[in-house]
Amino acid sequence: MLVQGEIVSFDPLEDDPFSFLDSSVAESDEAAFLKTLGLGKPYIEEFTARALRNGSTFEAELLASETVTETAYFGAFARFLRLPFVAELDGAIVVDTPSLDIQLLETRMVRLSPKDTKPYIAIVPDISSIERLKHALESTPGIAADLVVTTPSALRTAVWQAGAERRTRQTVNSLFDATPLYSARITLHGKQGFLLGVGFTIIIGSMLLSPSLTFHLLHILTAALYMAAILFRLVPLRLKPDRRTLALVEQSKEDQLPVYTILVALYREEAIVEQLVTALNRLDWPKSRLDIKLVCEADDASTIVAIERLNPGSHFEIVHVPPSLPRTKPKALTYALYGARGEFIAVYDAEDRPHPKQLREAHTRFRSGCEKLACLQAPLIISNANISWMTSSFSLEYSALFRRMLPMLARMQMPLPLGGTSNHFRASILRHAGAWDPYNVTEDADLGMRLYRLGYYSDVISYQTLEDAPTDIFVWLAQRSRWFKGWLQSWLVMMRSPVSVAKEMGWKAYLVFHLLIGGMLLSSLTHPLFIVYLMVVGHTIWTEGPSVFSTTQLALIGIDTVNIVASYAIFLLMGTRAMIKHERGMIGKRWLATPLYWLLLSAAAWRAVFELRYKPFVWNKTPHKPVSKNN
Repeated sequence: MLVQGEIVSFDPLEDDPFSFLDSSVAESDEAAFLKTLGLGKPYIEEFTARALRNGSTFEAELLASETVTETAYFGAFARFLRLPFVAELDGAIVVDTPSLDIQLLETRMVRLSPKDTKPYIAIVPDISSIERLKHALESTPGIAADLVVTTPSALRTAVWQAGAERRTRQTVNSLFDATPLYSARITLHGKQGFLLGVGFTIIIGSMLLSPSLTFHLLHILTAALYMAAILFRLVPLRLKPDRRTLALVEQSKEDQLPVYTILVALYREEAIVEQLVTALNRLDWPKSRLDIKLVCEADDASTIVAIERLNPGSHFEIVHVPPSLPRTKPKALTYALYGARGEFIAVYDAEDRPHPKQLREAHTRFRSGCEKLACLQAPLIISNANISWMTSSFSLEYSALFRRMLPMLARMQMPLPLGGTSNHFRASILRHAGAWDPYNVTEDADLGMRLYRLGYYSDVISYQTLEDAPTDIFVWLAQRSRWFKGWLQSWLVMMRSPVSVAKEMGWKAYLVFHLLIGGMLLSSLTHPLFIVYLMVVGHTIWTEGPSVFSTTQLALIGIDTVNIVASYAIFLLMGTRAMIKHERGMIGKRWLATPLYWLLLSAAAWRAVFELRYKPFVWNKTPHKPVSKNN
């Protein structure tokens, strides 16, 4: 507010915001204002009690209840103060400065400078400041000409619009400008490209000079690395689930909760937004303490219209991301982070149905953990495993990863390659780490590694998120190729300065990274080569007998066979052991398609290599459909 040339902010904690309930004093300005809304004393007492219980404000509880709309409430505020009310602000006349983004976090006021008239200030008053504001207007009548009242959503919309160009530029460039070695913007740094060229030259030269010996040595090296990656995946088989925190959640009596931001990146998702809003509204968290941002591309009119048609409530906000390259999910999330008001941040996908108590568990774990705990990963469970052999295999894969591998890594205090959804972050650490890399198309795994390199750690929680696996083979292939491409990007980022990165992480963690990510890439790329080789060998033995092979060759053939069989066996054991009986029943005999699924993984991996060369930052969109009532 403008008082004699000074801007005065309104602090709702400066005075008792609920003093108007004291009937022993004359009717206050707060009580008089609430009467103009037609709110009776029972309603006032109820929303006041909620605010005290949740650690929020009277306005937040009132608007979250949908008893009064934003426009009606702040319109009444303007009439009570005898100030003009503006339901929409023109962001084009808001002066953009780096400090403007504070208004996205604490929506108070903004200065507007029209070309054809004098500047004025749009304010968002609250009930705790009404008495001081009214007194200032009465004692200094001239300031009324400089003020208008607006709504929080209108003010935020104008601020988003005013700073869009600056924010987009910072989103795309900030990580690369600050720490270029963490960014996937350049696929191969100069030294990497040189060493890769030298390596290929040596291999080609060796093949020309001594093809048999070169092939033999490459075979031994690849088989050994393949086996090391397979043996590493044996470790989680004996892991037992840790559900200690679930008891902590049930015993927790904490009511005053922090604001929790939820980010959901949406693109061409008009068919599923209703299911998404329903799922998010089931979360066991006060709506007055939720800051849900549905992050949409500004030119995705169909999704935006579908959300607006639902009118989801004051705890939802649509963030319009200006069109720019790269058009990726991490860029959209990082852009929306400028307006994230929560102490903690959760990321979900459009098709997700998180367990209602997931935020409670994450909050309990953050509060009981140390300050270096940066992220918590919830398990993802496939709900349509019974649809086809492909969804069954996807379900087995997710079960092994989220309920066996990641919990094991967490217990070992190793880096976690995060899943792209159901991540819960401390907002301060997420910002300090540079948020998501807009150029990495598997931004989750990349961020998990970067957090570890910066000295933070991640852990897992137990309450799950349900989602559906792709049912179309071409959709699955496009999605999995994007994942492989991002893992390749992340591996190359970690290999820019191998010795330095190993010292940052510790050699044990660095080795685990290579066994997990590098091993997965190697096994997927070489799997069909081993299959073809064993088929040729089998045909040769069938026609000419085993005597044509030397003892060393037969040993390698045996190792190759063990590697292939072990790949399938460990995949199935890890997946099924983590499942409950109902899930195993949904799989049925579709596990027999595991060899075919592995060949599909290999096809996706080789496609990713091609895309990394020719379209490294293209985001293969995965379309989603609402859950069938039969599932």
